[in-house]
Amino acid sequence: MGAFRKELAFAGRIVMVGFGSIGQGTLPLLLRHIDLEPGQITIVTGDENGRKVAAEYGVEFHDSPLTPANYRALLEPRLARGDFLVNCSNDVSSVALIALCQERGALYIDTCIEPWAGGYTDASVTPEARSNYALREAALALKRPGTPTAILTHGANPGMVSHLVKEALLNIARDIGRPAEAPKDRAGWARLAQSLGIKSIHIAERDTQVAVPRKAPGEFVNTWSVEGFVGEGCQPAELGWGSHEKHFPADGRRHDHGCKAAIWLTRPGASTRVRTWTPLAGAIHGFLITHGESISLADYFTVGSGDSPDYRPTVHYAYHPSDDTVQSVHELAGRNWKLQDSHRIVKDEIVSGMDELGVLLMGHEKGAYWYGSRLSIEQARALCTHNSATSLQVTAPVVAGVIWALKNPARGVVDPDEMDYKAVLDFIRPYLGEVVGAYSDWTPLKDRGWLFEEDLDRDDPWQFKNFRVV
Repeated sequence: MGAFRKELAFAGRIVMVGFGSIGQGTLPLLLRHIDLEPGQITIVTGDENGRKVAAEYGVEFHDSPLTPANYRALLEPRLARGDFLVNCSNDVSSVALIALCQERGALYIDTCIEPWAGGYTDASVTPEARSNYALREAALALKRPGTPTAILTHGANPGMVSHLVKEALLNIARDIGRPAEAPKDRAGWARLAQSLGIKSIHIAERDTQVAVPRKAPGEFVNTWSVEGFVGEGCQPAELGWGSHEKHFPADGRRHDHGCKAAIWLTRPGASTRVRTWTPLAGAIHGFLITHGESISLADYFTVGSGDSPDYRPTVHYAYHPSDDTVQSVHELAGRNWKLQDSHRIVKDEIVSGMDELGVLLMGHEKGAYWYGSRLSIEQARALCTHNSATSLQVTAPVVAGVIWALKNPARGVVDPDEMDYKAVLDFIRPYLGEVVGAYSDWTPLKDRGWLFEEDLDRDDPWQFKNFRVV
């Protein structure tokens, strides 16, 4: 513990909205790395979960669920110029909170752009309007020069993975004998990715953590927020759509507004599977769960614009959660996406396993390159109390984002891709366990076709149709 240092002093107030597994893991890191007193922090959350953790640190705790009717009355007295709202909640509108922070002169960070409760599954709202694309466009509409910094989606993914992609690009350039300095702007990063031939980027994750007791019938078990995972899993599958793609999905739909860097599919992400690869797990099937980085990375690395850019990689999440969570999702699907009556977030019950989370860049001279974090449950517990491997990969980037915002307080609304990747990675690296880069000759065509003929594009392995499990 003595190796960790205070990054800066903060004299204002911090309001934490939401205090589930991520909020509880973030609190000790805030107090470790920012010079402030527990009395400067207030927690406003939707239930009693976490009251003991708040009391352990002497932090004020309010069990007061935020709604469209009461959020201003509850938050306005607690937010003034220079204060900070750290949003770790579900079912609270990020856009509403950002607008409030702009009015009050307060800084802001979240890990996901959330709608109000029910917004993910509201049958009266079109699937496109429930997409992360639409949520991001609504948040970006609040961009105004000189307003207090509001960082969108800065956890593990979205968040940390945007910085890993940049470092991975520099590693690939170095390893193929074309070393490059870090580009100075967005256009430079996009040209670097284009020059390396990057066609597809997966956020490739395999969670092998095991908890006891194991999942019971009628129970949803997860290593992080159950409501958060089910909510995003029931959104349409979304992916950044690359300029190299030749086969538009039959169930794919384009957007007619905004950056047009992404498409959506007319099916839930939790029922859409894709092939991917991580160094320890090897070839796996993951869920194509919608995530903000699928859109922001594709947008950031675009050369040109619109539906037909000169260059853009295909980007999406490929998530193999813990085995008990996979079983929970299968059961959820059988219930026609009606959440089980019993649900459990496992943390202290975890007895083994790790979260292998990284970015898989494909199409360059060396084929495929995975770069990321391998963090075991034992390492996570030794590094910071009230964390699992999954949560620590989120909470460390949250605190890194808070520190970056305090040092850059007037940047307005920003995506993770617009931040200083090196400063963020330097801060979170001690919390990531083993940071690994691994090349592979894996492609989604490897060992395919021996059981039966499939409709594959064998001329270009990096076509999305080759990744998709049908």
